[in-house]
Amino acid sequence: MIEIPFLSSAARQLAGLDISSSSVKLVELSGGDKDAYKVERYAIESLPRDAVVDGNIANLEAVSEAIKRALRRFGGSVRNVAVALPSSSVITKKIILPAGLRETEMEFAVESEANQYIPFALEEVNLDFQEIGPAPGSQGDVEVLIAASRKDKVEDRVAVAQAAGLKAVIVDVESLATEAALELVCRQLPRAGADQVVALVDVGANVMNVTMFRNGQSLYAREQAFGGVQLTQDIARQYGMSFEEAETAKRAGSLPDSYARDLLRPFMDSLALEVSRALQFFFTSTQFNQVDHIVLAGGCAVMPGLGDVVGARTQVDTIIANPFAGMTINAKLRPKSLLADAPSLMAACGLALRRFDA
Repeated sequence: MIEIPFLSSAARQLAGLDISSSSVKLVELSGGDKDAYKVERYAIESLPRDAVVDGNIANLEAVSEAIKRALRRFGGSVRNVAVALPSSSVITKKIILPAGLRETEMEFAVESEANQYIPFALEEVNLDFQEIGPAPGSQGDVEVLIAASRKDKVEDRVAVAQAAGLKAVIVDVESLATEAALELVCRQLPRAGADQVVALVDVGANVMNVTMFRNGQSLYAREQAFGGVQLTQDIARQYGMSFEEAETAKRAGSLPDSYARDLLRPFMDSLALEVSRALQFFFTSTQFNQVDHIVLAGGCAVMPGLGDVVGARTQVDTIIANPFAGMTINAKLRPKSLLADAPSLMAACGLALRRFDA
């Protein structure tokens, strides 16, 4: 039934490989005890524009070359990776099944349930499931997460890793990988975030994903068409650059002094407004009327002062995501660089954590 596992398996030596629309990211952790992880190495390599479009790999050669460049800087001998599919490519559903089923019985039950939710023939999809735990409010039952994706989506991720000399031994879902890293971030909150509503705001190149969590459970999710590409386009227009030149200058911090006042601050104000709108949508769509903490993640979260701007607009405690806080860091890594890159490494970190799954 399952050719490549989505949600199960662990590997003795494993790196997380996150392929986003703007870059590829590699993270390797070691250790094992949840309080004693060590960041062994990481690498980020930019992708050409349109190499990955809407989560789909449009240029396999360009992406595999970027992974090879990242690997050269990454060092080490890791060849097994966990990769992730964008949430938009995966159908996930929680179902309730009787406790104590044998694996074959559970597989049969999952396939029967999956037929109701998946708009493709089962032979066209990779299907996997994971038992989450006792079903809330249903004694004697368990909650099971089903994940399914078209085989071609899975095969693209596996093929691009293979072209770079890697073996994708685990295929996960981006949102689940990010949630795993968010657990580490939430430990830094008062009472480790217990009984509090935490808004994860992940601002990437093209899209802002806002997900509300309480006690590790997702309450609400919203995707908004807003991201760092808009700032890059503004830079290109303002200073007469190509998109690629503007992106390079933005990353290198080599723009004129007027940039912070004329472009960066207005962009951060717009981002804060989008976050505020997302909170209002959450309040009007659910019974909740309060968010206790905002966690900013994604490539845009590294902008200096963004946490203060968002916090001032929303009047909610706002922090920048750093899943590596409290971890030991390999002496070869620069802590300052890791801190700056941490918000964009959430999914890669979550994938790297799969090494320690039982």
